[in-house]
This record gives sequence, structure tokens and C-alpha cells, in this order.
Amino acid sequence: MKWLEVSFTADGELAEAIADLLARFASGGVALESDQIVDDDAEGHPIGPVGVRAYLPVDEHLQAQRQRLEEGLWHLGQIQSLPEPSYRLLPEEDWKHSWQDSHHPVRVGRRLLILPAWSQAPIGDRLPLILDPDMAFGTGTHPTTRLCLAALEDHIHPGQTVIDLGCGSGILSIAAARLGASQVYAWDIDPQAVQVARKNVIRNELSETIQVKVGSLSELLAEGKELSLTADLLLANILASTLKEMILTGLSQAVAVEGILILSGILDQQVKPLLATSAEHGLQLIEIRAEDDWRALILEKQ
Repeated sequence: MKWLEVSFTADGELAEAIADLLARFASGGVALESDQIVDDDAEGHPIGPVGVRAYLPVDEHLQAQRQRLEEGLWHLGQIQSLPEPSYRLLPEEDWKHSWQDSHHPVRVGRRLLILPAWSQAPIGDRLPLILDPDMAFGTGTHPTTRLCLAALEDHIHPGQTVIDLGCGSGILSIAAARLGASQVYAWDIDPQAVQVARKNVIRNELSETIQVKVGSLSELLAEGKELSLTADLLLANILASTLKEMILTGLSQAVAVEGILILSGILDQQVKPLLATSAEHGLQLIEIRAEDDWRALILEKQ
């Protein structure tokens, strides 16, 4: 198969906005990369120009997908001026090399290291999260994921039960297991994401700790009720609108009393209404974490 690579170079938050848009159309994956990494806080944040590359399969759907993508870019460009995209055709083998070259080891928090599956493990005492994101969301480069990982590191306790809703590549589940969770239940409604997450769990030799399933919140709640299962800590890195809908339809039922919820994927202007909904359903704010325009909420079930 051949792939159409769509690439941009932009600064910080604009690169993330472009990547979020491209992810809706690029089944071959979206990668962000930077030549400069700031190590002042030991978290490896990218600075300066950021490259964004997305890959669309060259098939009968390409023309329609490219048209929808360019329409989306036009609308985004009405909000903020965008650089011109570059396009090039890649054979399968070049796509694989290009995809791999876009991902490098990334330090997150005090103890975690996101390690692409094809990289050699560097010497050090950080906990490796061996990851091949493939076509699933969750490479650790996006602020929403970094916020989750750092909050998870601070709030998890050894032996806890963790639920990861919208697990994507499985990165948060793997981090929870590395940080001492005794059991992790990873769920996603996308069968492709579940397949990717399962492969990553196997890569990290955590199959006995992490269970990955296809399913929605309602299915998770039904299974939890049947098994008398609730989480000590729940992770959900999704969209704010989806998080609100989940809270309204019983998200707190999946969490034990005094259990912790780490919710991410939230923009600054979405925090107040989401907090109001959370409070109405017995979820008390402990902390708000921020990176650029993105926020993560740490809540406790009352």
C-alpha cells in the first residue's frame, strides 16, 4: 500500500491543534516531533518549531478524505493563520521508517520514560513504557497525555485497582501497572485501539496485570456491577463533551468511595461547566493541572 504524507511545521499549541484535526482523518497515524527538547523540569517538553505529519492510505477513499481534511484545515485557518501543508507519496516501507523516525524516548514526570518499541532502552532508573502507538491515540507527546501521566504518578498507590477509559494505545494503563497497580482494566470503544493496546501490553510483559476490552461506559458499569468491581483510581483522557456525558450517565459508579478520577482532554474554557457537572454528581475537585491551554482535573468521589 502507498501512503499520502501530509506535513506541517508550526509552533506549540498550533501544532497540537493541527494534529488533533489530522487525527480525525489519518488512519495511518499522526506524529509530532521537535528537534529541541527542554530538560529543565526533567519532563522533556518540546520547544520551538514542531513538525506534524499525518498519513492517509492511498485507496478509493483518499480523495474524499483529503477533501474533508482540507475543509477542516480551512475552518481552522479562519481562527488562526496556518502554514501551507506539504504532500508526498510514500510506499509502505518508507511510511514505516518515517513513522518510526517521528518518535523518540520521552521523559514524563519524575519516574516515567516513554520508549518507542524500536528504540534501544537508555541507561537510567526511569520506568519504561514500551510503546508502538501504531494508529491509536496516545504517544505521550500531547499535553493531555503528559498531564495524565504526571497526575497518575502523584496519586496512585501500590496495590490499587485502576480503570482506564478510552485507553487508546494503552499508555496510561501501562504506566499505572509500572507504578504499582495490582489490576488495570483498559476499555475503548474502538476495536483498532484495543488491538494496539493489547500488543503494547504484551510488549511490556504486563498481560497478567492489564486486561484490555472493547466497550463503552455502560458496558463497563454492567460488568462492574456483576463482579462487584469499582476502581480506586479512574483515568479518562477523552474530550470534555464525552467526559460530561459520562459523568451524567454514571461515571462515578465505576469508582470506589474516596476513589480518585483523573480526567483530561479539557480546554481551559471547558473547566467550569465540567466542574459544575462533577459537583452535582458527588465528585469533589482536588486539583487542576495545566499545560498550555489544556487542563486535567483530579477529583475525589464523595
